[in-house]
Amino acid sequence: MKKTTLLLLSGIMITSCTTSQKKLIYPNTAKVDSVDVYFGTKVPDPYRWLENDTSAATAAWIEAENKVTNEYLAQIPFRNQLLKRLTDLADYEKIGTPFKKHGKYYFYKNDGLQNQNVLYVQDTLDGEPRVFLDPNQLSEDGTVALTGISFSNDGKYVAYTISRSGSDWTEIYVMDAATGKQLEDHIEWAKFTGASWKGDGFYYSAYDAPAKGKEFSNVNELHKIYYHKIGTPQSKDELIYQNPDYPKRFYSAETSEDERILFVYESGAGRGNNLFMKDLTKPNAPLVQLTTDFDYQYAPIEVIGDKMYIFTNYGAPKNRIMVADIHRPKSEEWVELIPESESVLSGVNVIGDKLFLTYDKDASNHAFIYDLDGKQIQEIKLPSLGSVGFSGNKEDKECFFGFTSFTIPGTTYKYDMDKNTYEVYRAPKVQFNPDEFITEQTFFPSKDGVMIPMFLTYKKDMKMDGKNPVFLYGYGGFAISLNPTFTTTRIPFLENGGIYAQVNLRGGNEYGEEWHVAGTKMQKQNVFNDFIASAEYLINNNYTNPDKIAIVGGSNGGLLVGACMTQRPELFKVAIPQVGVMDMLRYHKFTIGWNWASDYGTSEDSKAMFDYLKGYSPLHNLKPDTTYPATMITTADHDDRVVPAHSFKFAATLQECNDGTNPTIIRIDSKAGHGAGKPMSKVLEEQADIYGFVMYNLGMQPTF
Repeated sequence: MKKTTLLLLSGIMITSCTTSQKKLIYPNTAKVDSVDVYFGTKVPDPYRWLENDTSAATAAWIEAENKVTNEYLAQIPFRNQLLKRLTDLADYEKIGTPFKKHGKYYFYKNDGLQNQNVLYVQDTLDGEPRVFLDPNQLSEDGTVALTGISFSNDGKYVAYTISRSGSDWTEIYVMDAATGKQLEDHIEWAKFTGASWKGDGFYYSAYDAPAKGKEFSNVNELHKIYYHKIGTPQSKDELIYQNPDYPKRFYSAETSEDERILFVYESGAGRGNNLFMKDLTKPNAPLVQLTTDFDYQYAPIEVIGDKMYIFTNYGAPKNRIMVADIHRPKSEEWVELIPESESVLSGVNVIGDKLFLTYDKDASNHAFIYDLDGKQIQEIKLPSLGSVGFSGNKEDKECFFGFTSFTIPGTTYKYDMDKNTYEVYRAPKVQFNPDEFITEQTFFPSKDGVMIPMFLTYKKDMKMDGKNPVFLYGYGGFAISLNPTFTTTRIPFLENGGIYAQVNLRGGNEYGEEWHVAGTKMQKQNVFNDFIASAEYLINNNYTNPDKIAIVGGSNGGLLVGACMTQRPELFKVAIPQVGVMDMLRYHKFTIGWNWASDYGTSEDSKAMFDYLKGYSPLHNLKPDTTYPATMITTADHDDRVVPAHSFKFAATLQECNDGTNPTIIRIDSKAGHGAGKPMSKVLEEQADIYGFVMYNLGMQPTF
């Protein structure tokens, strides 16, 4: 690919949008004569300057855009009432599933509106809980999130990881587990890592410190594994592994619970990962490569005696469990323990001397118990269609699981392994009556005839008259499944006659790796066709009409929304692309964007791949003088996963192309990132703005 960049032009664009609500005057956005050449095709990029997220010009543009957005949102008549209703709904005690470490029980709890969940500890299940680690004390505004904890094998220390302002950059701290005293150990510029203990230290992964001012945009290269010994500075950490020949790969370390085995994962070159291991009981033992194919996943579950239990989709698109001998660990020596099933194996836990397996059938979880020899013992009949997560380890004689669905808030159950019964251990009290609502699952044909599942949640007494507002949500990528979940933010929309629709698109993992691959690279259009077909199904079956549909999605789901609104703008009334991948020709040039090539391909791969990407790239398919849906783009200044330049350039181009019928605004959050760890206050404000924009532009007149 050849690139040419010409001089900055002084051209100024002034656009306006006339709506029935209020005329919008958008900021002036300068254009530059920047052109890339791909396989002989010239592609202008007039808003290239917005990629510089630290420039004064970009900062001024952000301020001007936020001013327009804030003024627009402020004139929504029910915005304040909606925020109050969302706040009241969120103000309930949320308690996570307990987990046991060194004889004590730990759990996360939020009293209601705390910005971050607090980690508690209790000596017995009926003992008095006390605060173990409160991330709300780490910052005044709640923008420091606790992202993980790891106890040393002797129980003496606990390492914990934090993220600031939603960034993917990780810092690691250590404290004395008994006293809570903070130690001096502090690791910076770690990323995509936890802390895996060995003796009086731990393994972690990090990058070299980035250039000042480019911390959130520069390409991340040369991931390294280090070993940190307690009481020493980071500068003295031992470099355990790096691979300069492949700077755009991830390397992470994990030790077995007994600290005998070190596993090293290598990923970033395909849809899966390679797996290595080292016997830590033998001095100078080599790092042994177990697998050689990046298109499959290999994940150790547990080491028991000399056996390694391994989860993989190699030779099994819907996943299976293999067993390896630590003395003959290479993949060709592995033996199948639990074969592939008709349903997708999505989770495995070793609790006591049992295997707890979670399977996905039509995007809902089902749970079974097996013995360690691979024999099925029993099924755990879950409360309803929903999602489950088990808690326990191989030393435990008790088990807990959390369960949720679209109408059941996250509830913890205590499971009796001998009797195969369970009882509610903790259940939240939400201002919400689930008996007033129903969830149905329907299946519809996509453009090529493939049947696609979709969950619909709405009031039981709803009339299907073709006039109901719909909040249509999807993702469709990276083998991520959308299972049923509960959130209070949907309740006001549902209470006011809305339908929440969640579509299980190709590209996810609902039906295994083949379902995933069917939505990748030069089959990516299948994902958009599936989403478009879901809207057409809802219209044809009298649930709704095009003037009542809002489409919403984040990250890869933001790409989904961007592609669908540009391909079928007349089909949707509202579009909310959140932190979306909008420039498919340049996405791989920022932070860890190169890692998405296994799903997307890149514009540099071939002319055919370039043509395919350009054919659906949201940024490159906006057409002048077109009526696009009412659109609110969302992003954040610390998003170093999908850099905000994607949203900036898309917003500027959409404001230029939109014919003025519907509003086009961009909401740019500060001290926030891709979404993980966002404080409760920011979550509520953002959701009030999203649902407010949706409901206002769908013509709803909600009461709260």
